[in-house]
Amino acid sequence: MLKIVLLGGGNVAHHLFAQFSKIPEIELIQWYNRSVSAIQKFDSIIPVTNKLENLKQADVYIIAVSDTAIHEISSSLPFKDQLVVHTSGNTDLKVIDPKNRAGVFYPLQSFSKEKQIHWNEIPLLLEATNEKDLEKLQFLAKSMTDKVYLINSKQRSSIHLTAVFVNNFVNHLYSIGTDLSEQAQIPFDIFIPLIKQTTKSLETTPSKASQTGPAIRGDKSTIESHLDQLKDPLHKEIYKSITRSIINTHGREKL
Repeated sequence: MLKIVLLGGGNVAHHLFAQFSKIPEIELIQWYNRSVSAIQKFDSIIPVTNKLENLKQADVYIIAVSDTAIHEISSSLPFKDQLVVHTSGNTDLKVIDPKNRAGVFYPLQSFSKEKQIHWNEIPLLLEATNEKDLEKLQFLAKSMTDKVYLINSKQRSSIHLTAVFVNNFVNHLYSIGTDLSEQAQIPFDIFIPLIKQTTKSLETTPSKASQTGPAIRGDKSTIESHLDQLKDPLHKEIYKSITRSIINTHGREKL
């Protein structure tokens, strides 16, 4: 039985709490948050606290807070030589105060409290300073998913950067698409099958090989027509920038 103390009250912490509570091999013994009101409603299920000095003895302490708060919390922990891990994608292992043994338990996924998470589909990226601690994190991760990877801090930062491109930026483009469809009085739902097909094709075909559209075709008249339709200067610049990137990637003639 692996005893866990969870620190943090945000989206990641809430989803970890929900999943840990379902796993027989894990005993979630305490939940800390600076503002206890954010987790108070769970006090009938798990002991909650907003005092670091009251933390219980555990096998792993998981800090699931904003990147900027990780070091402050880890340096304020009232004990030494314990396994303390964070859940950040873009934060080095060394941010954990060296008085404790550091690790990383990073789920590669976007989290919001309202959305259901299927942990068996989520990659968990692990790092630790010694083999025994890594084994603990592997045991924990494999109780949640088969997609477990041993990744160092430099690799994890690169993964986080890539995730911003394939997730955050793409979602922003969906937002722009929603604005454009509303301006044209077109329901955005008609694009959902196209989005699903593009995403599904990634499972079998490299994205570079499946690129379509006017930029890869060198269709200057269509590109010019699109630019004329765009009224927002920022949207126009985004269109131009991505078009240039596609042309450069595929060796097409510059516009």
